[in-house]
Amino acid sequence: MAITAFPTVDKCASIGRERDTVVADLDGTLLRGRNSFAYLALIAFEAGGILRLLFLVLTAPIAGLLYYFVSESAGIQVLIFATFAGLRICDIESIARAVLPKFYSSDLHPESWRVFSSCRKRCVLTANPRIMVEAFLKDFLGADLVLGTEIGTYKGRATGFVKNPGVLIGKNKADSLKKAFGDEHPEIGLGDRQTDIPFMTLCKEGYIVPPKPDVKAVTHDKLPKALVFHDGRLVQKPTPLLAVLTILWIPIGFPLACLRIAAGSLLPMSMVYYALWALGVRVTVKGNPPPPVKSSSGRSGVLFICSHRTLLDPIFLSTALGRPIPAVTYSVSRLSEIISPIKTVRLSRDRATDASMIKKLLQQGDLAICPEGTTCREPFPLRFSALLAELTDELVVPVAMENRMSMFRGTTAGGWKGIDLFYFFMNPSPACEVTFLKKLPAELTCKSGKKDKFRALAGNDGTVVEKPRIKADKVLGC
Repeated sequence: MAITAFPTVDKCASIGRERDTVVADLDGTLLRGRNSFAYLALIAFEAGGILRLLFLVLTAPIAGLLYYFVSESAGIQVLIFATFAGLRICDIESIARAVLPKFYSSDLHPESWRVFSSCRKRCVLTANPRIMVEAFLKDFLGADLVLGTEIGTYKGRATGFVKNPGVLIGKNKADSLKKAFGDEHPEIGLGDRQTDIPFMTLCKEGYIVPPKPDVKAVTHDKLPKALVFHDGRLVQKPTPLLAVLTILWIPIGFPLACLRIAAGSLLPMSMVYYALWALGVRVTVKGNPPPPVKSSSGRSGVLFICSHRTLLDPIFLSTALGRPIPAVTYSVSRLSEIISPIKTVRLSRDRATDASMIKKLLQQGDLAICPEGTTCREPFPLRFSALLAELTDELVVPVAMENRMSMFRGTTAGGWKGIDLFYFFMNPSPACEVTFLKKLPAELTCKSGKKDKFRALAGNDGTVVEKPRIKADKVLGC
């Protein structure tokens, strides 16, 4: 049977499917892209570094020849071995959970998702290793069952070899479907290529997803789960061309990053703006930055409240102002502290201790702080600490930070934070936009407005009083 014998997915009705079961392929079906090289490259780079990515790129032509002229299974096995051999299983799972969903969710096919999301039970059959796709499919697409290629392990590391029955394509997909569903026949089968026919014929209805490169992906607001946090160093999905460009750029980008960091660390802050501009780093200043408070005035310094995008936010703030602004931090690596051109002070996370320290710093001059406590790459503000706006009766100036990176991200949750700034400055032309907003009115500070709001709505000032503990010998209900 030819794949063209099946109707296209746009002919599939999605209304009244609340009791139906759908089985779908991944690459080229649920996703617009028809191959998984970019996602394998993400795992190779994030877990194995640039040398592992280079190894994958060098083996890709061999895999392509095997895929098209020998068998699809042989080509896929070469890519799997080049990507996974020797990697720790915990690293692979972490990347699948924190890195890949950002890229997978940006490539979701609208017609396939319309049908897939309308069904009660959702199953995915894929030639990809199950370990790399299961987290995204279950957490973000609501899949109930994920059947994929299983890779071998030894002492907590992947061997790179494929377990029986082999790569899940063709007859292996059909056999896995029979094993999972028994005599039950799913209502809908979605596929995109000839090797999907065996499992599609086991379904009551079969539909193909024709290749349409120009179709627009599903927007993030239509996903069942919002994508707020994600990790990983690469900004763009590493297609073969981008992967090669990344490998070629790193030997140039790293010395350039060291030069940029040296300029920011060694030159006077009044000259850093011009030095960075000459080295390809763009710092744009918007709004009206407040002048420094004179020590003779007896007033406390300005408290700059910055949105948190990267470790470099306080440094770019100082660059925009032309003077060093000390910053309080929750956690920063020792290397970052050593090479930082501004004074950094660690918070203890004890409210009374931190309040006393911050007030003392404000008496000495201006101060910068990122109250969210952690970076967020998406345009979502995180929860602020209520302590901050109570610390000064004078100037509280919000500052919006926006960073633009084309190749590498300057933040990480799973990697070593000490090299965050190196990755940021390794971008060909990184940029930061610093926007000074208006001084925060007193009625909007935690010292005044926030407590008034709680008193009006809840009858208290928002303070949570700890309940008395039950004695150890007291049995609940007796």
